[in-house]
Amino acid sequence: MLTSYDRSFSFLFRLKPVVAVLMLLLSMDALAASVGKSLRCLAQNIYFEARGESIHGQLAVALVTMNRVRSPRYPNDVCRVVWQRRQFSWTHDGKSDRPRDKAAWRQALQIADFVYNKYTKLPEKVRRAVDITNGALYYYAPKLAQPYWARHKQVTARIGGHVFLTPSDS
Repeated sequence: MLTSYDRSFSFLFRLKPVVAVLMLLLSMDALAASVGKSLRCLAQNIYFEARGESIHGQLAVALVTMNRVRSPRYPNDVCRVVWQRRQFSWTHDGKSDRPRDKAAWRQALQIADFVYNKYTKLPEKVRRAVDITNGALYYYAPKLAQPYWARHKQVTARIGGHVFLTPSDS
């Protein structure tokens, strides 16, 4: 015969699958929120760094961002790469970080979605073959600035109004 203690204990075992499912759902929600946040950070970087560029130029900015995520030189998280201190001019220019051009924002979101959800899932060899920046970790717009650090980097591509570069030691 089961004591009241035994009955309450067996009740916990019956709850265990429910708790496991709830924990799984909560972790999926956290993952979805993380992916959503990463996509937004990537889209913001595309929008604010290259919204006036062609699709190729915007794609190139997204690829540099993701190249940094994979590089041991940078954080391994999209938002941490984008918001790393003084890496992208729009993150510290004092202006609003809210996109105003709805069409350009939609396009930035589409490019971010493609890069984050499709491109990054490709095998490394394929990613290298289709990376139009040739593995660039840096870029700048010569029309706006001639950064001192660019002299110490290797140019890999010129796309639209940006020059793309890698470290000289790579």
